[in-house]
Amino acid sequence: MTFSFPSDTPSNVAELTVSELSGSIKRTVETAFDHVRVRGEISGYRGPHSSGHAYFALKDDKARIDAVIWKGTFSRLRFRPEEGMEVIATGKITTFPGSSKYQIVIEALEPAGAGALMALLEERKRKLSAEGLFDQERKRKLPFMPKVIGVVTSPTGAVIRDILHRIADRFPVHVVVWPVKVQGEGSGEEVANAIRGFNGLDPLGPVRRPDVLIVARGGGSLEDLWSFNDEIVVRAAAESDIPLISAVGHETDWTLIDYAADVRAPTPTGAAEMAVPVKAELDAQLASLTARLSGSTSRQMDNRRQSLRALVRALPSLDQLLALPRRRFDEAAAGLGRGLEKTAIAKRRSFERATAGLRLELLTNRLAERRRHIGEQILRKERCLERKLLGERGRIAKADAALSALPARLEANIRRERQHVASLVRHADTAISHALSRSRAAIVAQDRVLQSLSYKNVLKRGYAVIRGEDDKPVTRAAEINLGQTLSIEFADGRVAATAGEGVDPPVTPPQAASAPPKKKVTKPVPPDGSQQGSLF
Repeated sequence: MTFSFPSDTPSNVAELTVSELSGSIKRTVETAFDHVRVRGEISGYRGPHSSGHAYFALKDDKARIDAVIWKGTFSRLRFRPEEGMEVIATGKITTFPGSSKYQIVIEALEPAGAGALMALLEERKRKLSAEGLFDQERKRKLPFMPKVIGVVTSPTGAVIRDILHRIADRFPVHVVVWPVKVQGEGSGEEVANAIRGFNGLDPLGPVRRPDVLIVARGGGSLEDLWSFNDEIVVRAAAESDIPLISAVGHETDWTLIDYAADVRAPTPTGAAEMAVPVKAELDAQLASLTARLSGSTSRQMDNRRQSLRALVRALPSLDQLLALPRRRFDEAAAGLGRGLEKTAIAKRRSFERATAGLRLELLTNRLAERRRHIGEQILRKERCLERKLLGERGRIAKADAALSALPARLEANIRRERQHVASLVRHADTAISHALSRSRAAIVAQDRVLQSLSYKNVLKRGYAVIRGEDDKPVTRAAEINLGQTLSIEFADGRVAATAGEGVDPPVTPPQAASAPPKKKVTKPVPPDGSQQGSLF
């Protein structure tokens, strides 16, 4: 309202300062518009300020209004503002006296209807799909029988009870629950942190790393399930090294985590059924396989037993198999003693015949003749070698004199003949050396035979040879007369002895009755009268 007064007429309107007027306008606006809902598109949003407050504007095709979200309110928002997003803001209108501007202080913010949310969801889906987060090549198979199952959900809802109850009914395993918020501000970060936390566990640590993950939430509206459309949640699900089952909402509810997960379950209960098999069915299947295996084993054993019995019937008995070898063994055992006696007698007679033909003088004469013969052969071969060498040298000298005048082409033949002659000389030397070595070896072998048959080796074992006055060996005691001078030969020399009286001979045992009695020989008495024991 505008008032005009004549300049000369005093006015009764109170004068206000700029601050007072601005304050009055502020109070009036805040009183009139203390609770409003404004629909518009976010413009100029650059994220929260360093102070934590958010400043942007709401606009439509005809107007624009500044907006502010204080730090405390911004942390409680279910939806974060995004540039170009159409929202419905709830708050109050206030003015800013410093610049004569008005703005809306937002206390709640929500998308402007499902259409806007769906558009935002489709845009985010296209973006993440273009990055390959939803590719089928990234999907992994679930383990058939996991030992540990990780569940990311609210600890107080009915979802966790349904999952635990279903797992306990089907196949009880160890379940680790990571409690998170599934709705509201910060729920997306908690879900993403829970997925990454499970992946960061040590497989051998006190809290074992799960073999499969279940991210679950009950049903709800699009706004209630919006946390599972958050980009950070989708990326965490796609990066998970543990196979992940998404069980968010009912069967008709779809979120972006369903595309990034390895398997989507229609309900949390369905996720529990996918995670573990039915133990009763496994037991029944195992019992069926066990019965089949047992029956197959029994049938196989019966078949083998029948085949074995048929083979046993076709085989001869053990007595039949051993009858002939047993008879041969008995005959051989019976003749073994007689055969050993006959063989021993035959060997003894052969040895006696060979021993009777071996005499020391004969071996000595034969060895001397062999040595003389070998010496004559050596001299003869040496003379023959000398004559051969002289003849070859003469022939070579004549050939050299005769060939000295020949042409040079014959010199090669001469050299070859010379080499041949030298080779013959070397061969002759080698043959003579080998013949001498063989002769020496034969002499040594015969000498070893002579030494082995010599009676002196027997003397070394403690025996002695008694010789008479004619220096012939005395073989029987009956040949010795009383007072006869004897010579006793030991291994290290001879001693003289005289036969004397001895003690009576012992009684002859029955088996030796036919042997002639032996005379006792007494030791001779030395001239000096010293006593000496009898040697016989």
